Amino acid sequence: MEILIKASQFILSLSLLIVLHELGHFIPAKLFKTRVEKFYLFFDYKFSIFKKKIGDTVYGIGWIPLGGYVKISGMIDESMDTEQMALPPQPWEFRSKPAWQRLIIMLGGVFVNFVLGIFIYIMLMYSYGETFLPNENVKDGVWVQDSLAMNLGLKTGDKVLTIDGEKIKKFNELTLGFVNGNNFQIEREGQVIDKVIPEDFISQLVDRGKDAGVILLPRYPFVIGAVSADSPNVNSNLKPNDIVVSINGNAIKYFDEAKSPLDRFKNQDIKVTVKRGIETKDIPVKVTNEGKLGVSLGQLPAKDLERLGYYKLANIEYSFAEAIPAGWNKSVKTLTDYIKQLKKIFNPSTGAYKGLGGFISIGSIFPSEFSAESFWNITAFLSIMLGFMNLLPIPALDGGHVVFTLWEMITGKKPGDKFLEYAQVTGFILLIALLLFANGNDIFRLFN
Repeated sequence: MEILIKASQFILSLSLLIVLHELGHFIPAKLFKTRVEKFYLFFDYKFSIFKKKIGDTVYGIGWIPLGGYVKISGMIDESMDTEQMALPPQPWEFRSKPAWQRLIIMLGGVFVNFVLGIFIYIMLMYSYGETFLPNENVKDGVWVQDSLAMNLGLKTGDKVLTIDGEKIKKFNELTLGFVNGNNFQIEREGQVIDKVIPEDFISQLVDRGKDAGVILLPRYPFVIGAVSADSPNVNSNLKPNDIVVSINGNAIKYFDEAKSPLDRFKNQDIKVTVKRGIETKDIPVKVTNEGKLGVSLGQLPAKDLERLGYYKLANIEYSFAEAIPAGWNKSVKTLTDYIKQLKKIFNPSTGAYKGLGGFISIGSIFPSEFSAESFWNITAFLSIMLGFMNLLPIPALDGGHVVFTLWEMITGKKPGDKFLEYAQVTGFILLIALLLFANGNDIFRLFN
């Protein structure tokens, strides 16, 4: 069921983005009286799931869910209709239109993707606002228990100040900051220290596996989650949501501070002091020979953490006017972060290529339970990503056609049909190779 819910959201999001992207080509083509022969969601090699001709255009749904397309008369595209191109140009064909009109038609899909992403982010800001843990509110530093964080040179209690000289606003942006960055600055015991992010950090991050969890957490109180059935304290008075504030007279504020006193009292009967609501209680417990109490770590609601003086979340609500710049800024950050990651993928020494994913990776980022906020957040991200990818100057992508059209506008020389045909084939082969590599990565990770 979880896979079905994720897959359904992925297909719905992808279908919406494809249809709107192709509409971005379709509408200016129609405005400039250019014939559109096909408008398809997904590819229809050999047969279609559905098709209907209205006017000059066949509207349909293909069976290969790898994208979609509009087939514009007189244009060398993925259909590779060389027979049509061998005939004399007709007034309704793409190749007969002025270069500036062809440029607008080709940029239409990318324009729609960017505008859609920005619009969704604006509406999300207006509808939901933002709730996050400000990095500056993590006053006692981070909790380091992951080997990758240790490889970065971090220790529990460090405060991460900046990455690449830019102040970190939200605590949950730290990992992405390390992915995109080259160096960072911490504060440790009042001293500011500069650190370098290893070049192969992304490779190490991918090698951990998708279920390894986050690499950094804010320091967290010792909250009793549950007492395990085989714990020596199963019959003690420890209750879920008790907060351990002292171990045999040794005051602690955070869970990581419990290790040292518990190690000192291995195999001993001691007392722990817990905070339970407004009460404070001393409870006799037994420490195991591994220095444990035999309990799991629980979680407190954010309001309780704030009330007890641990962390204060930021809750920002936006009017519609305020949501516009907030949504714009999020769109710009999403795009710049994606470009930084893409640059690292093309640098083999970073190992970032190992993190390149296909349909399984994209589908897996959707939640296992439908959430409108999450769905639209991911759709906005994918829309901006799709817009940028289509702008890349690769033949067979919109960006490749844009480059050839701009060349024509600057030099006054139009590339020959044979050249465009060979370029389209080359670009198509590159895209297929990239698609196979990305989805091959997914399959490798799935079975490894």
